[in-house]
Amino acid sequence: MTKQKLLQSLIHDGYLKTPNIIKAFERIDRKNFVRESEKEYSYLNSALPIGHEQTISQPLVVAFMLELLEPKRGEKILEIGSGSGWQTALLADMVSTKGKIIAIERIPELVHDAKKHLVKYPRLKPRFEMMEGDASKGYRPNAPYDKIIAAASADKIPNEWKEQLKIGGFIVAPVRESIVRLEKKGANEFEKKEFY
Repeated sequence: MTKQKLLQSLIHDGYLKTPNIIKAFERIDRKNFVRESEKEYSYLNSALPIGHEQTISQPLVVAFMLELLEPKRGEKILEIGSGSGWQTALLADMVSTKGKIIAIERIPELVHDAKKHLVKYPRLKPRFEMMEGDASKGYRPNAPYDKIIAAASADKIPNEWKEQLKIGGFIVAPVRESIVRLEKKGANEFEKKEFY
C-alpha cells in the first residue's frame, strides 16, 4: 500500500472530504510517526503500536474525527492524548500560521518521541505546544478553545472540557463505543451527535 493509495481509498470511501484536510494528509506523512519496526505498514488502514500499550490511530478514524472537528485556519485547538504526534502535525498544518495546537500527552516517553517526529516539519514548530500532562480536566491556561479533540475513549465528556470551549466550537471524542461531537450553542447548551 502506498501513501497515495491510502489517500485515494479514504476519499473514495467518503472519510476524507474537505480540501484542507485532504491537503494536510498529503503533506504530513504518517510514515514519519511510526516506529522503525512498523515502517512497512505505515500506509495500511490500521492502528499500529507505538509502545507503552498505545497505538497510532487508524487513518480512517483520524480522517473521520478531523472531518467532524472541522479545523479552520487561525483556530486554537486542544488535543488530548497526542500519542505519536501525527494528528498534532495534521492539525498544525490545517490551522496555518495564525493557529495554535495545544497538545497534551500523559506518557513522557511518547511526548519525547512525538517531539522527535515533529522536528521533521520545522515550518509547524510555531503552531503547536507539545507537553506532558493529564488533560482529563482540560488545560485552563490556554482556554477557551475553538475546538477540542481527544484520542482515548472515556465514559463521558468531562464538564471541564465543555467549560473551556468557546461558544460555536466542537468537542470530538470517543465515548464508550461511539464517537461523539458536541457543539456548544450557548454557555450551558450543547447539541450532541453520536456516530457508531
